Amino acid sequence: MAPDSWSGLMEAAQNGHGGAYRRLLGETSEWLTRYFERRLPPGEVDDAVQETLLAIHRRRHTYDPRYPFAPWLAAIAKNKWVDQLRSLARRSADELPDAIATGDHEAAVVSSSVLASLLDQLRPVQAQAILLVKVQGYSIDEASAQTGLSPSAVKMNIHRGLARLTALIEKTPDVE
Repeated sequence: MAPDSWSGLMEAAQNGHGGAYRRLLGETSEWLTRYFERRLPPGEVDDAVQETLLAIHRRRHTYDPRYPFAPWLAAIAKNKWVDQLRSLARRSADELPDAIATGDHEAAVVSSSVLASLLDQLRPVQAQAILLVKVQGYSIDEASAQTGLSPSAVKMNIHRGLARLTALIEKTPDVE
């Protein structure tokens, strides 16, 4: 049903027609959900819809059937939206629970540092080819387009760079 017919449903509801009132609340609930989905975080939509429906119920006696229902509804929805935004603003976003699980990033940082130092010992084109294909997951053709080298030159640089890395690692006494 279109918002134009909501005026008639509200007037019938004010005259005691319970079916019209249930239908009006059902249809306005759908409209309110779409209204708040565009304006609030997903977890806040249902609360805003319910608060607005309660406000409509509490204020239904103030609706004047000589005027369209949709602007009356929109004014209430806007006020509830502002209330919801104020509520969100009052919540402290800075407070974090003490029991937040955090991963240990030491191994990743050390690995990244070791890899960077090893790649620094290669020719730049070899290091770039290895980074693109072996670390970042580019295809040979994508790496070729990125570097401006032919696909066979990218493959050759990867092969020679990996051979050089292997030799460097084998020479290092403290590598496990």
